[in-house]
Amino acid sequence: YSGFTLVLDSQQVEEGKRWFDNLAANGKIEMAWQETFWAHGFGKVTDKFGVPWMINVVKQQ
Repeated sequence: YSGFTLVLDSQQVEEGKRWFDNLAANGKIEMAWQETFWAHGFGKVTDKFGVPWMINVVKQQ
């Protein structure tokens, strides 16, 4: 799976973290779950099937 990354956006940090943890199980964490300047929570992971994901909880303006 190259050339694309699936993105999940959530309104809640707890939900985003749960998605991240579930996708990371038996997968590979590319960027650990953390707060960034644009998001309350963000992480990048490749799941156990080799599919890349970005999980994002955007800060409201």
